[in-house]
Amino acid sequence: MKNTEEDETPYPALIPSKVDLQQVTILPHNEWERIRDSLDRLTREAAALRAERTAKKNMHLRSQELVKHWTNTYEGMKEQKLEAKKKRDQEIEAERQILDLEEEIFKQGERKKAIENAKQYQFYQTDRVKNFHSGLLLSRVMKERDAQIQFHKSNIKSDKKWEEQLKLSIEKAYKEEQEKVEKQRRDRRALAADHLTQMKEREEEEERRRKNEEKDAEEIKRQNLLHEIEMKRTAKKKKEKIDENRRLFFEHMNDKNIIKAAAQQQQEEEDEKIRKFIKAKKRLIQMGKEKDAETHRLMEERRERINNFLSEQIKEKLDNEDLIIAREIAETEAEWEKKEKEKQEKNEAELKTIAEHRATVMKHKEEQEKQREIDSKEQLMDIIKADQIFWELEKEKSLKASKKRRELQDAHIQQMAKNKFNAKQEKQEELDYYRLTEALAAEKEKEFQNYAREVIDLESESTNKYIYPLVKSVQEGLGGGRGPPFMERGGLRPSYQVNDITGVQLPSYSSQRPKYDFQKSRRRLGFTM
Repeated sequence: MKNTEEDETPYPALIPSKVDLQQVTILPHNEWERIRDSLDRLTREAAALRAERTAKKNMHLRSQELVKHWTNTYEGMKEQKLEAKKKRDQEIEAERQILDLEEEIFKQGERKKAIENAKQYQFYQTDRVKNFHSGLLLSRVMKERDAQIQFHKSNIKSDKKWEEQLKLSIEKAYKEEQEKVEKQRRDRRALAADHLTQMKEREEEEERRRKNEEKDAEEIKRQNLLHEIEMKRTAKKKKEKIDENRRLFFEHMNDKNIIKAAAQQQQEEEDEKIRKFIKAKKRLIQMGKEKDAETHRLMEERRERINNFLSEQIKEKLDNEDLIIAREIAETEAEWEKKEKEKQEKNEAELKTIAEHRATVMKHKEEQEKQREIDSKEQLMDIIKADQIFWELEKEKSLKASKKRRELQDAHIQQMAKNKFNAKQEKQEELDYYRLTEALAAEKEKEFQNYAREVIDLESESTNKYIYPLVKSVQEGLGGGRGPPFMERGGLRPSYQVNDITGVQLPSYSSQRPKYDFQKSRRRLGFTM
């Protein structure tokens, strides 16, 4: 069907040539319009339906846009309720967030208090603070004791019984002090023994690590040695395999030469048979020729006799008889000539066949020789090519083995470098740990000194007589010793014992030279007299 635009295209005014006007039908315009309308009816109806559907859809969209913001419809009331509910939920959520924030602030304050209390409790549980509190308690006890003594002196008269009781109290206090000193000495000995044990364990651990490293080095050396032995064994096996392949190749070539010689001998025998057959055939042909010559001679003699006989008879017989005899003779001679010609053609065909057979056999033999030479050359080239491929594969295997060996050596070197780097890193981490420990110890020492200074200032306000235990306990360094503090060990102040049977702690100064028992030292070190 044609559309409207095609229909509106004007037709040419001229009638095409070679058109029979009697066969042309002329239609009226109305009839032409009716036919065109009947043909375009379906298209026009489909366009009208599409236009109607599009108009309905546009009207529906305009209606939705128009009533979308109305509040007196079910949809509008539903939207208002949803907006109100959403607003109430937001207000409730805001109130909950405020409550959660307040609760979080309260809990954060409680956590800070708990952390402060824990820090304070942890600070009070340190050895320095405990020792300082012990000194504080001792100073207060001394202060209280002096106060009681003064009180008793002022209220009670001095008598012998009171003096004895005071003496017993003093002796008891001295005894308790000695027991306390002895306990401290035992604790220090136990601590020193623990330190020695730790040092010994560290030395044993270092020795074990060194032995493990030596063992690993020996294992690596052994593995390298085993690898070299294995590589030598593999090279030896490869060489043996190459020699075996070469021997098998030469044996194969020898067998091939033997087979070739046997085949050549067989071919010579066959050629000899062919030559004998050709010779016998030639002899038979010669015998046939001689027999044919004899037959021809006999026939010539017979023809001569017949001719003589016929010449004699011609004279006697009539012309008709002469013609009959001549015709018979001609027919006989023609038949004989025909037989001779067929026989000669047969002999020539046999000779030609024999020559062709001989030429074919010789040509086939030459082709076989050429093919055999080509096959030998191709086989030799294949063997050379296979040998080259084999040597290339062997070279590639050797390169792979060398590469693998280099990779193994690189891996060993990398492992050694990694171990060295790890050891260096461990040493650095240990130094960092010591530095952090020193910084932490310095910070704790500063905090302790501030706390102790505040307490000492507070105690010195009432009296300045009994703060010596506090001042002594505030001395810098841990351990409670009398030696110089080691700053690289976190400010540790060690204790030094005398080298005699008492084992008491050395004072901070010595008025006389200590007496050493050299014989006992020699016995302890394992020397004998």
